[in-house]
Amino acid sequence: MEGTLASETRALLASARAWLAEFVEEGIDGFERSAPRDADPIVGAQSLAADPPAALRIAPPTPTAQRPTLAQVREQLGECTRCRLSEGRTQIVFGDGNPQAALMFIGEGPGETEDQRGLPFVGRAGELLTQMIEKGLEIPRSEVYICNIVKCRPPGNRTPLADEIQTCRSFLDAQIEAVQPRVIIALGKPAASVLLGRDVAITRERGSWHAYRGIPVMPTLHPAYILRQYTPENRRLVWSDLKAALERSRQ
Repeated sequence: MEGTLASETRALLASARAWLAEFVEEGIDGFERSAPRDADPIVGAQSLAADPPAALRIAPPTPTAQRPTLAQVREQLGECTRCRLSEGRTQIVFGDGNPQAALMFIGEGPGETEDQRGLPFVGRAGELLTQMIEKGLEIPRSEVYICNIVKCRPPGNRTPLADEIQTCRSFLDAQIEAVQPRVIIALGKPAASVLLGRDVAITRERGSWHAYRGIPVMPTLHPAYILRQYTPENRRLVWSDLKAALERSRQ
């Protein structure tokens, strides 16, 4: 009996060590109490990392199940009215690009031009991102996949609130599952905070490797930040991040 108990104890400890190793690999260094539901900060770390309500959740594929296609995810999203962002949008901005892309860019949310055209990153920041991809990385924009953590434009282009992000979270996860990119590039603080599961200082985290669901994640500065704070140094930093992401995607 004592031998059996000792064996079970060793098995539990081994399992706990495996979980801790996985948390460390994903960049999780602690857990915080969830923010109140009426709180509005974008980066309540636990609120961004928590699972969505059951009514909004898309079940992740099992190892024997076929992963969803982008068309299936878009169909399930429908003409979404699950959060307040639907009240002011012109149209949903789902995503754009190669459904089997090696590189996946994830930003914050649609702006005015994106809301009008229904495509991500087609305004001034999007034009800069396109130049970075096509002139910098020397690959067509159509060969990468681009989306945002929320699919509707926040009023006045404000930062999405935690509950709005949470409502869209299942659809973002399903897009990632459908594309299965080799590398994810998180554009700016909100996207990086969601994927890393904690409040991120993007100027400190950019250029360092993390992981989300086993996929390497490279946080970098948002193109809109580059437009506001344009310096040769900021441009060099982003180019360095994108080059590292491209090289890793080709390994």
